[in-house]
Parts: sequence; C-alpha cells; structure tokens
Amino acid sequence: MAVTFNDLGSAAGLKKLDEYLLTRSYISGYQASKDDITVYTALSGAPSSSYLNVSRWYKHIDALLRISGVSEEGCGVTVEGFAPAEAVATPPTADSKAMQAAAAEDDDDDDVDLFGEETEEEKKAAEERAAAVKASSKKKESGKSSVLLDIKPWDDETDMKKLEEAVRSVQMEGLLWGASKLVPVGYGIKKLQIMMTIVDDLVSVDTLIEEHLTVEPINEYVQSCDI
Repeated sequence: MAVTFNDLGSAAGLKKLDEYLLTRSYISGYQASKDDITVYTALSGAPSSSYLNVSRWYKHIDALLRISGVSEEGCGVTVEGFAPAEAVATPPTADSKAMQAAAAEDDDDDDVDLFGEETEEEKKAAEERAAAVKASSKKKESGKSSVLLDIKPWDDETDMKKLEEAVRSVQMEGLLWGASKLVPVGYGIKKLQIMMTIVDDLVSVDTLIEEHLTVEPINEYVQSCDI
C-alpha cells in the first residue's frame, strides 16, 4: 500500500516519519526498496539524532547505497513537493564514476592522432583507467544477516519502554534495528525480543553486546542479551 509523507524538511514532517519508523526497518516491506530511496533523497541530509528512528534508518540506507545499491521496487511512496528520479535507486559508486570518466576519456581518444607520440599525460590517464577497472573487478558485496536478540531486564520493575529506547539508541554503520515485542518469561518479568539487520563486514554481534548493550548507561536496564 502506497505511503505519503508531508514536508520532510520540517520538524513536524520528521516527527511523523520518526513515528512511522518506530516499528519498521524500511519504508515498505522487509527489505530496502526504491521507496526507501525516494524518502532518503527527499531529506536534505542526515537527520538530527533526536529523531532516533529516522537517524538509524538513514544511516542504514546510506550504508547500503555505498556498498551495493538498492533494486527492489517497493509498494510506492509519495513525498509531497518532491519528484524522485528513477536513477537515484542505484547511485554510482566511486568505482563506477571512475569507470565512466575512463569511458569518456576513451571517447576523447578517438580524436587523437594514433600515430603521434604518447605524452606523459596520456600515459598517466591510461594507468588511472587500468587501476579503476582493476579495483572495480575486485569489489565484492558485503553479506548481510538478520539477527533476533533476546534482551532481559533486571526485574519486573524495569521500565521496558526506556529499555527499548536505550537499546535503539545504539547506532553504528551497518546496523539497523527492526521490529520488536515483549515476551513474558515468568514472575511478571518480560523480555524484549528485537530484530536487527547487520552488514557482516561492519558489525560484530558479540562486540555489539559486550561493548554497547551491556555497559553503562544501558546496563541500568539490561541484565543480559542472547541471540
């Protein structure tokens, strides 16, 4: 179902988007799509960290674009006052830009006297083109994983809303928090089950738990985390 957002350049528009992303990893569906790219492009830049959900979503989409691009069509999203460009869905990486520049230089070479002596500038340009093609051929897409965390509070008096806010406040490149729910474990205690998507080359689950989720100030609410 198509979604419409209004005035993402204002605090009210960002607040609405932040509330929308509270229980969602993406604008539509369960993986990044052109809907995410439309909203990402409509924003003037990285949002303030005060918009917690928008901030973690923006960083994740930004990382995906720099790593592999996005090709899923999505369900359709409208941002009033903004007309998305089709080409935005898979922006060129630094390597592809270098290759495009190399191709443009190749076209220019058609006008060069092939029987003339090669200059130092031409030699340097040829070496740069070769290096760009070589680097592009070696580039590989990083893998991604979906992980379900069980996060346990200290006792039945722990404020689970603040616990979840503390967990979602952990932000890093390659990490995207997803949907969550409270699950009873007995004696009036509930645990938080929360889904996260990580880029394997950027995020270690063990490091995330040991150095972020079970240390101050989050350990005021979190007793332990299990995968």
